Amino acid sequence: MKFALRAGLGVLAAGAAVFVLAPAASAAPTDINYDCRADTPLGPQNATLTQTVDATAPAAVAPGGALDVVVDPAPSTVPSEVNGNEVKEVKGFTLKVPVPANSTLTGVDLTGGSGLGPNPPAWSESGGVVIVTWDGPMPGGSTFEIPTVTAHLTAGASGAIDSGLYGTSYDDPGLTFTTVVRSFIGDISAPTSCFPNPNPVLTSTVIG
Repeated sequence: MKFALRAGLGVLAAGAAVFVLAPAASAAPTDINYDCRADTPLGPQNATLTQTVDATAPAAVAPGGALDVVVDPAPSTVPSEVNGNEVKEVKGFTLKVPVPANSTLTGVDLTGGSGLGPNPPAWSESGGVVIVTWDGPMPGGSTFEIPTVTAHLTAGASGAIDSGLYGTSYDDPGLTFTTVVRSFIGDISAPTSCFPNPNPVLTSTVIG
């Protein structure tokens, strides 16, 4: 059943880029390595993927000052077939990102994007974690684009605003979704959980 997980990874690659709080201004693209596990009728299946993230944020900010971090992912394509099995759709995305220490979140803008299903992406914040969701479904073989994400922050009094991703294990993931694959035994749904390993510091904005 490993095909079910692999079918989701092309979508995961774009999903991982949707809300990263965010490499410093003029920083080079960052490669993020994810460990993923899909729960299938044949048991858990593991895989890894690397996602390149390109984003911007200021290198410095005054105490109490406002700053934006922006991520603009490129278009991508859902796999149409894996190991001879047709990918029906990928759906039910949840992406979590911690609000960086020494900062306060004041808002998030999601702009643009296409091919993500009939309902627009949404965001919420709970316990210092931003949660971005979109329903799909995203059919196999379709092209999609994750919205540009702008996170508005207010700097604290001192220190640095170090940005990173959420997730420490399969049981505490930063990204989840479900891949549905057509097979000779019918449609197979594989809920998938992923976390960044290692979890790099993507930007460090100095307060001062």
